[in-house]
Amino acid sequence: MTAIMLQGTGSDVGKSVLVAGLCRALVRRGYSVRPFKPQNMSNNAAVTIDGGEIGRAQALQAIAAGVPAHSDMNPVLLKPQADRTSQLVVHGKVRGTLGAHNFRAARGQLLDAVLESYRRLQAQCDIVVVEGAGSPAEINLRAGDIANMGFARAANVPVILIGDIDRGGVIAAIVGTKAVIDPDDAAMIRGFLINKFRGDPALFEDGYRQIEQLSGWRGFGVIPWLGATARLPSEDAVVLERKVQGQGQRLMIACPILPRIANFDDLDPFKLEPAVDLVMVPPGQPIPAQAALIVLPGSKATIADLRALRSEGWDVDIRAHHRQGKAVLGICGGYQMMGRRIADPDGIEGPPEEIEGLGLLNVETRLTGSKALNRVDGVALGKAFSGYEMHVGVTGGSDCARPFAMLDGERPDGAISHDGRIWGTYVHGLLASTELRGALLTALGVQSSLDDYGASIERALDEIADQLEQYVDIDAIIKLAKMNL
Repeated sequence: MTAIMLQGTGSDVGKSVLVAGLCRALVRRGYSVRPFKPQNMSNNAAVTIDGGEIGRAQALQAIAAGVPAHSDMNPVLLKPQADRTSQLVVHGKVRGTLGAHNFRAARGQLLDAVLESYRRLQAQCDIVVVEGAGSPAEINLRAGDIANMGFARAANVPVILIGDIDRGGVIAAIVGTKAVIDPDDAAMIRGFLINKFRGDPALFEDGYRQIEQLSGWRGFGVIPWLGATARLPSEDAVVLERKVQGQGQRLMIACPILPRIANFDDLDPFKLEPAVDLVMVPPGQPIPAQAALIVLPGSKATIADLRALRSEGWDVDIRAHHRQGKAVLGICGGYQMMGRRIADPDGIEGPPEEIEGLGLLNVETRLTGSKALNRVDGVALGKAFSGYEMHVGVTGGSDCARPFAMLDGERPDGAISHDGRIWGTYVHGLLASTELRGALLTALGVQSSLDDYGASIERALDEIADQLEQYVDIDAIIKLAKMNL
């Protein structure tokens, strides 16, 4: 057994980033590494080399490990569709829907599938770095757990617990975890990490020792605030609420935050552009009139999000924006919303129904049971790009005669309106293409920095690995990973 698992005292304590950083640090030391997350819940997903889908964080961790993303890295993915239901993806493929009434029972039956994936990864590498989900202190969810201690004990993997000092109460969070979890679960935890420390770590020396004394676990380090994290793709929509908005006189690109927004990291490459102000518009606020481009993002529940868009009055804002001669880009679900009609005769997203679209494109969409999961290369706006498709639905209409892109040399994708100001595409990730992003910004009247998004991510991962090498006892973590509990 050669593996280590990072769990957290709660959600958003930095598990995903630390797993990515640890993967990169281990690879730079000469180890073959694979990331693994038994169960994830996210609508930000990526297409894998084997034609499946996994959480975006695991795809980033695969980049950190220097290997292609594979469905085994996240064997169970839950994609929320409504407040009480989620689409269930197992080994990269849709297996059905889970609701509040059957979630726990169904989850517990997935442990065998999780262990299958874990063992395949184990056979491929020197070390598997495992990420937990939520917190093991959520003892109300312990029965049937496959994401934290249920997996750790089944696979006999030692655990390091991460505490977030930035949110406060980190001593109670770590020591309290020890107090509430089952003693056999607590025995799996072999130490802790303090994350997101601002200032001189020496100032926390007394607190660090008190945690060791009260918990009986050793500390593996105090990690400073990792500024490079801001340059990495985010998986959880909660980060959208923390984005800085309205930064002066730069070209504004606005994106409404829909309730089931998906793959919003499509917009992350705009972070590289000094001339661009990316504004994520929360519910309750209008889309800024000064926006030069509105992006309608992907959605896990297109019809429900279209209704939400109308209830916010954003449809009025979008039409006014278009009347002023400005551009709109729709990606995946956003593309479907821009058509004249969306039909769901088979009840893919809920009860069978049809709904009127925004009417910006002369196209109609029919949602279907089969899901497109493809990595693609293409050309759009005269520039080459790579990306991926991840959608249900078939879209057609007269505006498709002006495709937004040509994929794999021969297949048309998307549509452009007759006035050339409405663009729709099914392809995610295309804005990571330096040349395509530059062409888009040129069409909007500004110059691109032409920075390489992929290289920016690689630099950020290296910076994080550098800091982990400085502040974390990685030698001790490697030794722990090689131990038999």
